[in-house]
Amino acid sequence: MQRLTTTSYVILGLLALRRWSTYELAQQMRRTIPYYWPRAESHIYEEPRKLVDHGLATAKREFVGRRPRTVYAITDKGRRALKRWLGKPGRGPLVEFEGLVKVLFAEQGTKEQLLTTLRSIGAEAERTRQHHAALAAELAGTGGPFPERLHVNALVFKFMWEQAEMLARWTAWAEQEVARWPKDVSKPREPKVVTVLREAATFAS
Repeated sequence: MQRLTTTSYVILGLLALRRWSTYELAQQMRRTIPYYWPRAESHIYEEPRKLVDHGLATAKREFVGRRPRTVYAITDKGRRALKRWLGKPGRGPLVEFEGLVKVLFAEQGTKEQLLTTLRSIGAEAERTRQHHAALAAELAGTGGPFPERLHVNALVFKFMWEQAEMLARWTAWAEQEVARWPKDVSKPREPKVVTVLREAATFAS
């Protein structure tokens, strides 16, 4: 029997709210979860079946018109397992950021390549902000599909929003700094950006 993962508990947590078909689970997860647990959606069809195998959920075949679908629901055992999992402290974020890796080795390429990477990261941050802003408007206006959970959703939303804001600020700052560098980014004079290191070093004292 496959072991449960964090993604398993993401699905179990959603099932604790209501019954879902696989399609409905995927739709709900796209709203926010990929912004802090991106692996979840790729396992959307595997995880509910795993929960059923563990006795944490049930699967019932239903029809919408002539179209069949499988609807999953949490069991009492599932609720107990979710509560035990919530009782264990969770780890902080683990960043996976390909664009930043390219920035790290930027002196091996060209200035224009670096600026293109920064602009792409900035554009993605702006798209994320727009998505989050639309979600915030929905939650503030209607409470979303689970208005009784608005206080909990707000805690998670603030992290998502500030992360997107930070990324937008960073790319704007980095692009401005790099724009002042010479064409050969491997041989700049001591750039102003190095002051960031000196400022951060003060926290070590």
